[in-house]
Amino acid sequence: MKLKVFLFLISLLLLSNTNIFANSNKNVLIINSYHRGFQWSDDVLNGIESILYDTKVNSTVWYMDSKRISSDIYNKELKDIYKLQLSKSDYDLVVAIDKFAYEFILQNYSELFTDETIFFVGIEQFSQSEVKKYNLEKKVSGLVEKRAVSDMVKMIYKLIPKLKKLYIINDKSENGNDTDPFIKSAINDLNNEFEIEYIRNSTLDDLKEKFSTHVYNEAVFFIRFYNDKDGNLYRNNQIAEMINASKLPVFTTDTLFIGKGSTGGKLVPIKDLGEKAGRDIVGMLEESLSTPFVQTAEDFEYIFDFQKIKEFRLPINTLGVDYEYINYPEGFLDKNRQFVDFVFLMSPFLLFLILGLVHNLYLRIKNTKLLKQRMEFDKVLLNSIKNPIVWQDEKGEVVDSNSKFCDFMELSCPRVKGKKLKDYLSLNPSTTICKTLEPFINNTLEENKLVIKGKDNKEHTYLIDQTNYTEDIFKTKGTVTIFTDITKETQALKEKRKHQEFIIQQSKLAEIGEVFSSIAHQWKTPLVEIATIAQERLYYDEGEVDEENNDYVNDIMVQVKYMTETINSFQKFIMPSTQKIVFDIEESVKEMLEIIRHNMKYNYINVNVKVEENTNLMILGYKNELMQTLLNIVNNAKESIINQKSKDKISQGIININIKNINNKVQIDIEDNGSGIPEKYINQIFEAYFTTKNDGHGIGLYMARLIIEDKIGGKISASNTNNGAKFTILLELTK
Repeated sequence: MKLKVFLFLISLLLLSNTNIFANSNKNVLIINSYHRGFQWSDDVLNGIESILYDTKVNSTVWYMDSKRISSDIYNKELKDIYKLQLSKSDYDLVVAIDKFAYEFILQNYSELFTDETIFFVGIEQFSQSEVKKYNLEKKVSGLVEKRAVSDMVKMIYKLIPKLKKLYIINDKSENGNDTDPFIKSAINDLNNEFEIEYIRNSTLDDLKEKFSTHVYNEAVFFIRFYNDKDGNLYRNNQIAEMINASKLPVFTTDTLFIGKGSTGGKLVPIKDLGEKAGRDIVGMLEESLSTPFVQTAEDFEYIFDFQKIKEFRLPINTLGVDYEYINYPEGFLDKNRQFVDFVFLMSPFLLFLILGLVHNLYLRIKNTKLLKQRMEFDKVLLNSIKNPIVWQDEKGEVVDSNSKFCDFMELSCPRVKGKKLKDYLSLNPSTTICKTLEPFINNTLEENKLVIKGKDNKEHTYLIDQTNYTEDIFKTKGTVTIFTDITKETQALKEKRKHQEFIIQQSKLAEIGEVFSSIAHQWKTPLVEIATIAQERLYYDEGEVDEENNDYVNDIMVQVKYMTETINSFQKFIMPSTQKIVFDIEESVKEMLEIIRHNMKYNYINVNVKVEENTNLMILGYKNELMQTLLNIVNNAKESIINQKSKDKISQGIININIKNINNKVQIDIEDNGSGIPEKYINQIFEAYFTTKNDGHGIGLYMARLIIEDKIGGKISASNTNNGAKFTILLELTK
């Protein structure tokens, strides 16, 4: 029982100590006016956190990004976000870095905070009346940043006694407005001893141009230039580039640009400013500092860039102050002090090391000769292989290749070694082989095949095979790539596939022809009966002729004859051709049109056939298949015209078929006034199974190209005119 009581008391003691330790930690909220990466505020923040690092203070940093975006709407939304975040957290102190965060906290204190103390750092002008306006007189403490503007102007004049003109640069930001009174005060104190050009409205490019020429007895006093006259925000590296490019000495007020082009001056050490603020924050949390208080940071350092002082021949010793140089040239011993000390200390061991290295070098030379012999043999072996081969290391750099690869890439092999293929691609962007290999080089190739146009201006298909390798001696990894030319195999496969498709199409047409022949046979018998019955009705009463019935019978006989001829024509048309024959193009076109004459008439479509004079119309090919191709194209034109008429875009359909000779060939142009072919599909319409119709199969135009180009040896293409679509067929004349 006593043991249980003892353990209970120990637990209570530990819990109470834990609470004491937990309560001893302080929480600080730091609101930064700018974004992360803005060097001035980052240096201040680094100084603060370097002090807080070894304390029991937990810091949280929020970034307002006021340089890049600042508006009432943005501030309102930012306030709402902070309000939500603060509802879950408690802070002992709120720190504002620079003017925007400070004013934001004052304006929204009543909504965001309860009783937290405010500490600011970095503002140049403090107004007690502004604090009083928000009833925060007992809550606000801070550290005012002071720039040595007046001292800097005097210092520049002392370094350049014959100074004729001084350019002072200060942007139009709110911080610039705070510095403006100090600048004007310094200018007034000069009593016109030299000319002052005060620049606030400009751009970085204009300033770079303005200071691009060296003028004796002129200088630049740079305070800040983050925002230009057009509202553009500049980064520190852009400003440093302008300062460094200046042909006039550029003096600055803080350590941001020292070593980055600034000549130097009486500078505010920004990180020291942050460390001073950090010590004040700790003092406030530990209650060792009485609050409220407002101090001014007046710690300055004279720092100059030795190279800039030397470049502009400035008599730095005439200032009579303690100063520090950066970029000061070091002597050999200063640069290599550790190395020199190490050499004296390790000289006995170095002697034995040198002897070991000499022995190792002898063995390496011996092994190198053997390795070189093996490499020469491997090179001869690789060059005897007809396939292009290249191997790259794990970084993508070319280790080596065979001569076939060099010929394949149209380049010199020694130039490629040690480079990436992507680098060579950027150096030779106009090379055909490089353009084609770009997907492979950039690892965006979707399959392991690539079609490349070679030196013979013909397309070659390559199979790309890649294998990873590991080399055990030097512990290197990489990839071996082999290009295998499979053009002949690919072409044979394509020809086989096209031939199969053509045979299948002929087989289907043969089946349809057999079915239609059966139907035609069944139709012809009733037609004969109808003709016989009509003729019997023509005569009655022992051979007397009824004139009225004679007209009806004649009409019936005409229609019977037309149906019989139509059946015969269609039966002849539907049967596939078994072999190539010589036939007349114009005759084939007219036979095809006769089949669809009534369909065109019913849909109010005029079909016009025009043959130029002295046109040779005889070709060698498959007549029925060509007629089917023409019928397919004309039917597509008909459907396009019907679609346009349904939208009331045209009133009369027109299909023009023009036949003429061009360069010993027959050219057939089929034009319509339909809707035309959508430009995004015009290169796809001859592909297998591609269709834009809801009930289409995508085989018609594909078979048309197969018949025209692969079986007859012609050429078919499609384009758009001002009125509609145009199909052009070129066929070789028979010899």
